[in-house]
Amino acid sequence: MERKKCANVGGQAVIEGVMMRNGSLLATAVRKPNGEIVYKKTVFSDKRTKFTKIPFIRGAVILFDSLVMGIKELTFSANQSEENEEEQLSNKEAIMTTVVSLALGVGLFIVLPSLIGGFIFKGNRIHANFMEAILRLVFFLIYIWGISFSKDVKRVFEYHGAEHKTIYAYENGEELTPENAGRYTTLHPRCGTSFLLIVMLTAIIVFSAMDFIIPVPATHLGRVLLKVVLRVVLMPLIAGISYEIQRYSSNHLDKWWVKILAAPGLELQKITTKEPDKSQLEVAIVAMKAALGQEIDNATEVYK
Repeated sequence: MERKKCANVGGQAVIEGVMMRNGSLLATAVRKPNGEIVYKKTVFSDKRTKFTKIPFIRGAVILFDSLVMGIKELTFSANQSEENEEEQLSNKEAIMTTVVSLALGVGLFIVLPSLIGGFIFKGNRIHANFMEAILRLVFFLIYIWGISFSKDVKRVFEYHGAEHKTIYAYENGEELTPENAGRYTTLHPRCGTSFLLIVMLTAIIVFSAMDFIIPVPATHLGRVLLKVVLRVVLMPLIAGISYEIQRYSSNHLDKWWVKILAAPGLELQKITTKEPDKSQLEVAIVAMKAALGQEIDNATEVYK
């Protein structure tokens, strides 16, 4: 069967559901506590996609866009999956939670490894950068492994697997049914998990290069501040480079050396994706059909 050209279709697992995006149309489907599947669609202006066509810039733009959309869709999914209205999230609460999470993420995965590496190997930039890179990867892997034991996170990982299987079924021209989607693997080369790992590895090269290009301040405090500021400011550039690497690798998996490069990200997905059941695949398929503008007969559209 001929493989479809649909690299612009992507998704994300949410609470008890899946978000899918196809160009300017985004759809999120969620299973409510009573078993009913609900979904909502969002149409974006073409002006939003103007910068997503510029290489090395589109990565940072798409990442920011995904963050903003993710907050809205996570809020929607959390509220639809919660029976008690008093415990439902407001937009303000969702934004604050995301801001705090981002701050902790930057602190743990960007700033802290840099500070520790610089403290242990004062005056030796090569060793300091090597230690920083090792610590960043170790912290990231421990974090992913640690949260996988949470019951709630495991449910999200199952929907993550359902998202990937559904995308595979669509990419291969299959009819979108749980049976067809269920035959595919949960590991996908365009996954956000793989992207984060590429970001970590790209950061090693970019940060090390900048440390040797930019003059070192005379004081220790100045060196620390410069190191921290550079790590944060350079993240959009790193996201842009990482996006192009992932985009290229996902389109050239027929090359043996690309398969080798993509292998670590796919292996990591064995933690962040789990095998979904039929009911979870049904939700992912509703999200996909809604994003494609197809008819849906087993779910209810909501407008909010």
